Amino acid sequence: MLDRLTSLEVFAKVAASGSLSGAARAMGLSQTMVTKHVASLEARLGIKLFHRTTRRLSITEAGRLYLESSERILADMETADAAVARERVEPRGSLRVNVPVVFGTRQIAPLIADFSERHPEVTIELGLNDRLVDLAEEGWDLAIRIGTLRDSSMVARKLAPNRLVVCAAPSYLAKHGTPRSVADLAGHNCLGYTLSQQASAAEWLFGAEGEIRVQVSGNLRANNGDALRAATLAGLGLARQPTFIVADDLRAGTLVALPLDQPEVQSSAVHAVYLPDRRPPAKVRAFIDFLAARFAPEPPWDHGLF
Repeated sequence: MLDRLTSLEVFAKVAASGSLSGAARAMGLSQTMVTKHVASLEARLGIKLFHRTTRRLSITEAGRLYLESSERILADMETADAAVARERVEPRGSLRVNVPVVFGTRQIAPLIADFSERHPEVTIELGLNDRLVDLAEEGWDLAIRIGTLRDSSMVARKLAPNRLVVCAAPSYLAKHGTPRSVADLAGHNCLGYTLSQQASAAEWLFGAEGEIRVQVSGNLRANNGDALRAATLAGLGLARQPTFIVADDLRAGTLVALPLDQPEVQSSAVHAVYLPDRRPPAKVRAFIDFLAARFAPEPPWDHGLF
């Protein structure tokens, strides 16, 4: 079956050149193939598009009407092709970005004004939630994922390390003492994060690759880092939090980082992920490059902490 769009292009070219051979030369096709495309259109439409004699070829009245519609379709296709081509080269259009709630409000939202000033033709839709969204099914252009990435067919780019600290308010430590080892955590009120991808709220991971699993317990579990931060600041217990949430508190001394006898997980990171595409749209590349530049060589929330 012949491609219908190509047939329209051949028909328009025959009408413009006034001959099958002229259209064949212009399109780099054989005259036989040009004839087949025209015949295919005529058979499908049930009309004659051209009057043919041994000396000349002229368009019929029905062919002239069909040519007007064909030219509009071809022009629309050229416009669509050009728009897609521009999107591949120039950042433009709607960019749908999905980000975890606390990271999005604290670290992404404040940067959007700067990005928009640089790329005024990009409109951002910022989706804030902590579940793992399906980019293809839900129509997201990219997502920010934090932690250790699972095996995935998506393309991922590391933007920054995600450093974790066990911390507490000075008031809690004054009342309950300061743990020195991961074994000491069993004697403390440990506030649990319920959406961890690596472990449960009752298990904290230590060691470079998270190979040391420590059972903990406490009287508060939450699915939001800011809620745990507020409870920790109030002196309720210990929390194991990413520095992008508690960095300001650590600098101010309202929370204290607790150096234990086992290192924190080193493989946790902030990644931008998007669907496989040999050349993603310019708006996606521009946003990822922008974040990578803002978070390098050290993310701003970690300045002065390490």
